[in-house]
Amino acid sequence: MKLSRYILLLIALVLMGDELYMLPYEARAAKKELLRWIDKSHHTLDIAIYSFTNKEIAKRVKNAAKRGVRVTILTDQKQASDRFSQIGYLAKYRNIRIYVLRGKYSKRGEFYGKMHMKLAIFDNKKIVLGSANWTNSAFRRNYETLYFVEDYAKAKKAKRYFEAMVREAQEY
Repeated sequence: MKLSRYILLLIALVLMGDELYMLPYEARAAKKELLRWIDKSHHTLDIAIYSFTNKEIAKRVKNAAKRGVRVTILTDQKQASDRFSQIGYLAKYRNIRIYVLRGKYSKRGEFYGKMHMKLAIFDNKKIVLGSANWTNSAFRRNYETLYFVEDYAKAKKAKRYFEAMVREAQEY
């Protein structure tokens, strides 16, 4: 009886699809999984990303939009204008909406914070989050994490806060 419960628990964990990648050690596998999730998106792809300079990931996002996936990207206001940013490239495609947001104003009025999140929500049921920006450095040189989660409740919570940030943002 105990063995069958253990086996069922293992099967449930495998089916949940949670996966943690430690970069740069598992960078190739993490990027492959991210690209796979983008390619398998059917309806929506919501991305909150501080820095987005990786051309391969940008092309997959563009292809998702061309398939009819509604893509919303929220990025940091300063990072959007970086010369290596893929935001300008993606902004010209149908089905891609881009918003910029800066962090909250400091109490002393000295500076703004950053929109520093690294989050993607796929079809309102799966999320990827971690420390990794979508940059070449994140997948080649930096020590980062990416966590893939298939959990409707967590995706719903993430989507609620994502939408609140978009309401505070400006269109690109």
